[in-house]
Amino acid sequence: MIGVGGADVTRQCLKAGLLDEIGIDLVPVLLESGVRLFECLGIEPVELEITSVTPDTGVTHLRYRVLK
Repeated sequence: MIGVGGADVTRQCLKAGLLDEIGIDLVPVLLESGVRLFECLGIEPVELEITSVTPDTGVTHLRYRVLK
């Protein structure tokens, strides 16, 4: 297993079809700017299958399988 971090690198790997799984740690904080993970992929919609949702204090951990 190889992990990638950051929205830009993750988006490039997703666009190239190199990701098998996506993990998102969702923290409810509003930011004025940033890089949107699923914006401007320039490819067909990516189908995801949720594999786990783990709530914790101040964060929800989401895991998805990328369907190919």
